[in-house]
Amino acid sequence: MKRKSQFLILLFLSVFSFQSCEDTDDIALPKDLQINDFIWKGLNVYYLWQSDVPNLGDNRFANLTQYKDFLGNYTPENLFEALRVAKSIDRFSWIVSDYTVLEQSFQGTTKNNGIEFKLSLDPNDNTKVVGIVSYIIPNSDASTKDIKRGEVFYGINGTALTLDNYSSLLFSSSEIYTMNFADFNGSSIIPNGKSIDFTKTLLDENPILINKVINSGSYKIGYLMYNGFYSSYDTLLNNAFGTLKTEGITDLVLDLRYNPGGSVQTATRLASMITGQYTGQIFSKLTYNSKKSSNNTNYLFPDKIGTTPINSLNLSKIYILTTAGTASASELIINGLKPYINVIQIGDKTVGKNQASVTLYDSPDFRASNRNPNHKYAMQPIVAYTVNKNGFGDYPLGIVPTYSLKESVSTYGILGDSSEPLLSKAIEKITGTAKTAKQTTEKPFQELGDSKTLSGRGGMQIE
Repeated sequence: MKRKSQFLILLFLSVFSFQSCEDTDDIALPKDLQINDFIWKGLNVYYLWQSDVPNLGDNRFANLTQYKDFLGNYTPENLFEALRVAKSIDRFSWIVSDYTVLEQSFQGTTKNNGIEFKLSLDPNDNTKVVGIVSYIIPNSDASTKDIKRGEVFYGINGTALTLDNYSSLLFSSSEIYTMNFADFNGSSIIPNGKSIDFTKTLLDENPILINKVINSGSYKIGYLMYNGFYSSYDTLLNNAFGTLKTEGITDLVLDLRYNPGGSVQTATRLASMITGQYTGQIFSKLTYNSKKSSNNTNYLFPDKIGTTPINSLNLSKIYILTTAGTASASELIINGLKPYINVIQIGDKTVGKNQASVTLYDSPDFRASNRNPNHKYAMQPIVAYTVNKNGFGDYPLGIVPTYSLKESVSTYGILGDSSEPLLSKAIEKITGTAKTAKQTTEKPFQELGDSKTLSGRGGMQIE
């Protein structure tokens, strides 16, 4: 019996010898492999599709030498890409070389000139790119300049934007640049000679851009434009709902058209602010890979933020405005509320992201404490997918609106104004007073994305 026990122990040790060798040899790894070692190990444990990537297999390497040789063939960025599944499946994982910038962006702090915009192909030349200003962040450099929502720009520092250069021109580290503007006559982009210098500064964006009440007959309509699920602003969001509650609103229009997502916890709290009658019931379910299945979580409707009661409106219906830039936690709000209340979605089809990510650091447990001091790399891989109370989360191509209405350059309108097309449509549906829609014959723009998603901001984060 003793001999049999020894055999079992030896067998157990041999099976796990490579993993143990990895753990004890971390310090011995040369500096140029430490980042890649962190990338492989982090994805091997947490990546949602780990079992679908052969190079992330637990038995991929026979010994430490093979493992080191494999890591040595890649730069950190190239290794991260090589260990992902096809981009048609995973569109949203990414890696950064400075986690400080990443952490700040998740709380609305970015190096920014204050212009949020959409990018589209020139309607007459599919190699050229044009930008359309979506909104201006208050207290930014742009807020002091002669620029407004709906304006079109075609160049930076006198160089026209193209598919090949727009990323380097718009999202470079340069803090000062000149933006060149144009007019759109319904069919063509025509430079108009207007140029403005802008400066990027470290900017904190309050995601609550507009919070107001619109009186229309017997209706008191709350309008809240919310542009990011930043958990550090949850108390201010709760206060905004407190104001709407005090005003005695009858209906709510939640504008998520430029909201790319953020904190799952914030989304859950927002759901309770909208409702309030479902405390303790399931809002959403989060499912990890088989290795981390112990982390699977049911997010319940809360009634407090810490010890502060949530200001709930107890609504049975909500109107949500969306565009092709509405993603992640914004989609979670729509999908999570649908089993409980009537969700009227107005605008464009959303991005289609029912997946959540987490920030992984180079530390023993991949958390922020005890990070490797030799570098500042961090990963934001997809680690879980989310479904609603009924188990539904199948919207990879986006959530289709109840009433389709795309923004157009010629009819952008003023955000928060009752005549702005998307808001006007919501008011029409609330009050039952149909209006004659303004017809447009302008050439359609093929969208490439917006300033938040293209610069790596947004996404659904687990805290």
